[in-house]
Amino acid sequence: MLIDTHCHLDAAEFAADRDDIFARAQAAGVGAQVVPAVAAATFVDVQACCRRYGGCFPAYGIHPMYTPRAGNEDCAILRRWLTAELGGPQAPVAVGEIGLDLYVPQLQQGEGLARQEAFFVEQLKIARDFDLPVILHIRRAVDPILKQLRRFRPRGGIAHAFNGSRQQAEAFIALGFKLGFGGSMTFSGSTRIRELATTLPLEALVLETDAPDIPPAFLTPGSDRRNKPEYLPRFALALAELRGIPLAAVTTATSANALAALPGLAATFRAAP
Repeated sequence: MLIDTHCHLDAAEFAADRDDIFARAQAAGVGAQVVPAVAAATFVDVQACCRRYGGCFPAYGIHPMYTPRAGNEDCAILRRWLTAELGGPQAPVAVGEIGLDLYVPQLQQGEGLARQEAFFVEQLKIARDFDLPVILHIRRAVDPILKQLRRFRPRGGIAHAFNGSRQQAEAFIALGFKLGFGGSMTFSGSTRIRELATTLPLEALVLETDAPDIPPAFLTPGSDRRNKPEYLPRFALALAELRGIPLAAVTTATSANALAALPGLAATFRAAP
C-alpha cells in the first residue's frame, strides 16, 4: 500500500471529476491520502471529502499563503474544530498545512511576514496542546521554521515538499520529522532534490503528490496539467530508481514512515478489521 501524505483532494480543481480521481488513485494502489486544509473556511470541505472517500484522512490548519485573508479568530476556530473532531470517526491526523512562505513577494516582509509568523507560532502551540504532529509548508523558509520548531517542540510531523540543504534535512530529522518528496523528484534538472532523495536515510522519507499542484515531469504540454494522487506509484518508482533499490522496498519503507510520522493514521490502520 502507498500513502500519499499530502493531497488536496478537496480542491476546486477536482470539483468536476473528484469521484474518478479518487477511484483511479485507489486502483493504482494508493491506499491512504492525507488531505490538509488551507484555511478555516475549508475545514468543512476537508471533513466532507474525508467522510465521502474511505482512506482519506484530514489535517486542519491555516496555510501561510492564506494568512492575509484569515480572520483573527481563525486560530480559535481551529482549536474548537480539533476539540470537536478528535475522537470522532474522522479524527484529524495532524495540524496542517501550516508554516511560512518566503517566496511570495507580498508575504516576505512587513505586515505580511508578521502575520504569517503569528499564525505559525499560534498553530504550533495548538499542535503541542493537542499532541498532534504538524504538516509544514517550508518554501524558502527552512531556517525560520526550524527556529520555531526548536522553541515549541511539536510532536514531529512532515516537512512537505522538502527542498533544503543536507544540513537542514538532518535538522528536521533530529527533531523527529519525515521529509516529503514527490513530483519535483521526477525532473532531471532538480539535482539537489534528487541527490537528497538518493542519499538521505530511507527511514526519513515519505511520498506525496501535493495534488493538484507540483505537476511531474512526465505530464506533456497541452495535457491535463493537474497533479493527481494516481501518480504516486510513479513517484515511488522514481525514488526506487534513484536509490537503486526494489520498488517494494520503497513502498514498504515510505508507508511505514508515514505511519510513524502520523500516529493517528497508524491507529486507524491498527483498528481496521
